[in-house]
Amino acid sequence: MLNELLPWVFREDQLWIVTLIVIRVGAAIAFLPAFGEQVVPMRLKLSATLAFSAVMIPLIWTSVEDVVVNHGWVTLLASEVIAGAMVGFVFRSTVFALQIAGTIVAQSTSLSQFFGGGLGSDPQPAFSTLFVVSGLCLAVTLGLHVRALELLLYSYESFPPGHWPAPGATAEWVVLKVSFTFGHGFALAGPFVLASLIYNLGLGVINKAMPQLMVALVGAPAISFGGLLILFVTCPIILSSWGKAFISATRPLGSGF
Repeated sequence: MLNELLPWVFREDQLWIVTLIVIRVGAAIAFLPAFGEQVVPMRLKLSATLAFSAVMIPLIWTSVEDVVVNHGWVTLLASEVIAGAMVGFVFRSTVFALQIAGTIVAQSTSLSQFFGGGLGSDPQPAFSTLFVVSGLCLAVTLGLHVRALELLLYSYESFPPGHWPAPGATAEWVVLKVSFTFGHGFALAGPFVLASLIYNLGLGVINKAMPQLMVALVGAPAISFGGLLILFVTCPIILSSWGKAFISATRPLGSGF
């Protein structure tokens, strides 16, 4: 009579399956933009993990059901954490590009020490905070939760439960993601770097022609104002370019990332 009253998920083998799914989703949520930020309360992260898991359980139940009995629990848990973290890293790498771009912009326009603060405990320049917050809002409007679910579902083809990712292929994939992140971040900050280069060359020519003029005192307000003006003009273009890169980077490609 008691067995009839208990839900089916409380059977031991099925409870293991649910646990593995929740662990993979939880590892992804920890790195996922918007959901995994430090300022988000842990209860909301847990709620998001359970909600994502509830959607995924009926979709990938059969692909996990046959694996549980054939592997040790240590291998299963460790492989699920790694797979979930790699899914979250796909999304987090796009946010890193915004942080890198904001840092380069702040250094180029002499505004790196203004305002400060950020989304977490680590202080960030104002430009990084502006780009990241704007990017997170754009990512949510572009269907961040739907894209995360898609990659999580496809991850069971790329990283089956109980199987360790291939070290060589995984290392190459991480290197490609990191190189793309730095390259994209620098490309987003390109207008500011170019303006800073022209400004410093002009400042050098003026200083050479008029040594008695305190060019630093005159030029510092100019580069700050110019940086803010360029930000006003290029911010929509930067976010639009980043949005396209975000869609491209988080699009599932068959059975792999």
